[in-house]
Amino acid sequence: MKVSLIIAAYNQRTALTKLFQGLSRQKDWPEEILIADDGSTDGTQEIIEDWRRTVAVPVRHHWQPNNGFGKLAILNKTVAAATGDYLIFTDGDCVPHPRFIADHRALAERGYWVQGRRCFVREEFVEDFVPGRTPVWLWALRGRISRPNKSLRLPWPVIFRDQEQRGIIGCNMAFWRDDILAVNGFDEAYAGRGMGADSDLGSRVYNLGRQRKFVYGRALVYHLDHRIMPRPHFKENKARLDEVIRSGKTWSERGVDRYLKVSGLVK
Repeated sequence: MKVSLIIAAYNQRTALTKLFQGLSRQKDWPEEILIADDGSTDGTQEIIEDWRRTVAVPVRHHWQPNNGFGKLAILNKTVAAATGDYLIFTDGDCVPHPRFIADHRALAERGYWVQGRRCFVREEFVEDFVPGRTPVWLWALRGRISRPNKSLRLPWPVIFRDQEQRGIIGCNMAFWRDDILAVNGFDEAYAGRGMGADSDLGSRVYNLGRQRKFVYGRALVYHLDHRIMPRPHFKENKARLDEVIRSGKTWSERGVDRYLKVSGLVK
């Protein structure tokens, strides 16, 4: 099984540095790493280039000009370019546990997609959080990490097999690539950040007949907390998602298919 790790990013140079520190400590590696960049202008490309030279797997930077919220478009372009059988998604402000890739690889099973969990490094402590040096269990006890039950890798995973809406988050999820192509990827009709697109993708894969592995104690990420972005399109996004759930829709009209034969996306 060939694994592609897809990292969504936008002007997160400092956080990406910590994410790359976390990736450098992996016990297992994906076969390729792809950064889906919605037009960063903060030096993100230089950070990626510096890190690329230190790792043995291909690292590709997919970039598009920022013309407002374009995260879903760049994710679809990156999915189209991915060569893995299995796609793991995270965000540029999330640091992976050293066994993040190994855990996701072990959890992969046909007929399922995987939803991992996240804890939160509180914003005032983000600068001091150093992957490999910060004692996570101690920070959790001291309240520097919230959702402490999601911060520690357990001796065995706790897995719920379901088709529920609760807990769908795009910063820690994994799908078989052919399942994503079967529903035509992310629906670019969703506007703005927050509620909508990740739940939509999970729901359409449910409607395809797949279930979810909702996992605690494995495949952990440490979210570097920050100010919550406004969600001005919450109402219309929720209405769109509700209709997907009600109708059993699987296919996105504005999805990945238009990028599958496009080349020249990689910087």
